[in-house]
Amino acid sequence: MNFWHSLFKHLWLLFFSLAASLLAVPQARGAHNDPAGRYSNTAPGIRYVGSKACARCHAAIYREYRKTAMGRSMTLPDGLSALKAPATPVTIYEGKFHRYYQIWRKGPALFQSEYETDPAGRDIFRDTQAIAYQVGAGENGVSYFVRKGNALFEAPLSYYAQLHSWALSPGYDLGDYGFHRPVLPECATCHSGRANPAPHRPGFYGDPAFSEISIGCENCHGPGELHVEERVRGARLVGAVDHSIVNPANLPGWLADNVCMMCHQLGDARVLQPGKTVLDFRPGLPLDQTVAIFAIPFTSPPQTPLLQHEALMKLSKCYRASGGKLKCITCHDPHYEPPKTETADYYRRKCLICHSEKSCSLPRAQQAKTSPPGNCIACHMPRQTLPRISHSALTNHRIVAYVGEPFPSEAFQRTAPSLPDLDYLDAAPGTGKNAVSAVVLLQAYGELMEAHPEYKPRYEKMLGEAYAEQPGNPLVMAAVARRDANKGTAQDLTSARQLLNRVIASGSASASDYELYGYLLALSGDRDAAISTLKQGIALNPYSTRLYKRLALTYAHFHDYEQALAVMKQELRMFPEDSYMRGIVRRVESGAQPAQ
Repeated sequence: MNFWHSLFKHLWLLFFSLAASLLAVPQARGAHNDPAGRYSNTAPGIRYVGSKACARCHAAIYREYRKTAMGRSMTLPDGLSALKAPATPVTIYEGKFHRYYQIWRKGPALFQSEYETDPAGRDIFRDTQAIAYQVGAGENGVSYFVRKGNALFEAPLSYYAQLHSWALSPGYDLGDYGFHRPVLPECATCHSGRANPAPHRPGFYGDPAFSEISIGCENCHGPGELHVEERVRGARLVGAVDHSIVNPANLPGWLADNVCMMCHQLGDARVLQPGKTVLDFRPGLPLDQTVAIFAIPFTSPPQTPLLQHEALMKLSKCYRASGGKLKCITCHDPHYEPPKTETADYYRRKCLICHSEKSCSLPRAQQAKTSPPGNCIACHMPRQTLPRISHSALTNHRIVAYVGEPFPSEAFQRTAPSLPDLDYLDAAPGTGKNAVSAVVLLQAYGELMEAHPEYKPRYEKMLGEAYAEQPGNPLVMAAVARRDANKGTAQDLTSARQLLNRVIASGSASASDYELYGYLLALSGDRDAAISTLKQGIALNPYSTRLYKRLALTYAHFHDYEQALAVMKQELRMFPEDSYMRGIVRRVESGAQPAQ
């Protein structure tokens, strides 16, 4: 009994540490009107047909496009000819986690492993997974997805082209995620032609996970069913523009840029509009009908160009002087990617569309010193190291007259009177930057609050407005429940339980909702309801390590130590990299007292 009492005490400390984190704000979860009244394929219900259907008539364009990085954005393990992992495993050691990582090829299949060894070199655990998809064309590097059941996860090793070697995947230096970092729909849809994410279950996908693997024609032109049908039957064109398919070249500049912004403008917070999913965006429609992109207003120049292309471009003198005519496709032809040896000359010719040879004030001798000589972008769009993605660099799309050119005053005046603390990056012209619902802003401030605590008061104010505006919104109710649970009074805890009961009854599949509800039920003494809730949450989220821990803690809370141990072993089978849990199980099974 003393042993189990000691174990219970040890688990109880973990119980409260998890309680604090689960009360934190969760991440946002998630008929069109054509503003120009032009493209009929922007309407709901028009189906995607895949790039091969386009290639029947546009064979030359399709062949050239397939050579681009976008055209090779994702492949099956045997489909990336530029990079072949060796048959002998490449091994990487990460001392921070005392972990080894390996990647190797066996025939057409690709594998990665994560493992830990004891002082004698014996495996403590080894988790080996087959690679399902290779992500990236290889220019900057390649990362990998694995599939477990209907869920996709990132793999811990990536290849970095600049290093010509393997290292931990982006973000994996922050924690030992193993093979359990879910691939969210926002990631999958931008790296693929057409992803099939499961509704309301981030990280889960249909079968197949992708209707089209690499980025394809319809990512930029919209669904092609109507266009293919009309061209096959020879429908008569009215006017010079075929309105059955979007051509970004015929769109107003801001609307054409919206197509690129979907994946190339990150911002500091991206929030889906109510009732929307990432699959709802249609090229040719305003992006803000689907997703609102916010940035923290500049108080100093941004330090990284990572996926901030459109916002930085708009701060260029070239863009401002063009009256909005300069757009992404002014310089970038999505169908063509020049060879590396011709890149500088290719973009130099783009510059000379508006500028002349005499525009450059640099003496000829200094121009000749650029690599290659006369390389405009080397001076005017210098590449920057990406601190958030190690071993990588990216072209800064703010076109400067000279290195170190100050940001224009407009950079610091991009907010609206009713939204003074956020820049609404993709607000459609003419709608004003004020037209944002309280629920959307609530999610935006919730995303920002953890890294930028100065937004907490704004979040709390917006929570009150959102609850008054939409008291039955499940996301808002869950946020109010967390607020009430944080207050901790008996009345507030009862309110939080009642709200979460409604949230789950509405169909929520959020692991955090089930975790908090199970926790509150356990605090109220309702053992059976708490355990049932957590098991239901695990059934919906079988790869949530927190739910397994919460269930084990709940059994321990009610002194059912044998069941607590059984759940801990189950969690360890699912997450073999969990050293903390392995240590507890080892001590329990050896009869040793848990560490205090």
